[in-house]
Amino acid sequence: MPLHVLVLGGTTEARRLAESLVPLDGFRVTSSLAGRVAQPKLPPGEVRVGGFGGAEGMAEWLRAHHVDAVIDATHPFAGKISFNAASAAAAVHVPLLALRRPGWVPVEGDRWHVTDSLTGAAELLPGLGSRVFLTTGRMGLAAFAALDALWFLMRSVDAPELPYPARMEVLLDRGPFSLEGERELIRRHRVDVLVTKDSGGDATAPKLTAAREAGIPVVVVGRPPVPPGVPVAGTPEEALALLRALTSG
Repeated sequence: MPLHVLVLGGTTEARRLAESLVPLDGFRVTSSLAGRVAQPKLPPGEVRVGGFGGAEGMAEWLRAHHVDAVIDATHPFAGKISFNAASAAAAVHVPLLALRRPGWVPVEGDRWHVTDSLTGAAELLPGLGSRVFLTTGRMGLAAFAALDALWFLMRSVDAPELPYPARMEVLLDRGPFSLEGERELIRRHRVDVLVTKDSGGDATAPKLTAAREAGIPVVVVGRPPVPPGVPVAGTPEEALALLRALTSG
């Protein structure tokens, strides 16, 4: 029987991993998407959409569908599902690994202000600028809702829901983004501070280069930790090699 691998996805790396696994003999792949994006890019193989009902619900799903291994390839800031996956995998005694793209690293000329939360980012903003390019997604905008003196350009895949800042222009767009396009956004909207999560990867990195060129500060929200004891791969290729090692024998 093929090994049934559950990929907790929704990221570019998760799709690439599914694309690598599906054609291989000996694997059956199910990708799970949270369902927060209206029109997600679907990976190959079997796909399920929606939550599991916490760690216990995920454990029941793993048992019912005879899952042999779990790969947590969710967004670095998904957070809660990663800990649910660790609990569920331990409960049913199946191997778990995490696929996390490497985080960004500041280079000479960057003016980064690192914080550990969106609330921390909001507290820093009044001292850094007045026209904010907010690229942290549509979730968590309540942290910035009280900053009435600031103007925000908020970019996300789907439209946000209240509460959010009163003075906010919404830009609906999906990466990857070009350096020239990011330069133009900063210039046209007279942006003087950028807010981002440390998502890593190349698709949204040009905004960091554009901010450095423009000499504007960047508020970077650091990543939550991966659950203790979970092995981590940095690329889909590394994840496949680690999966083979964890399931061999």
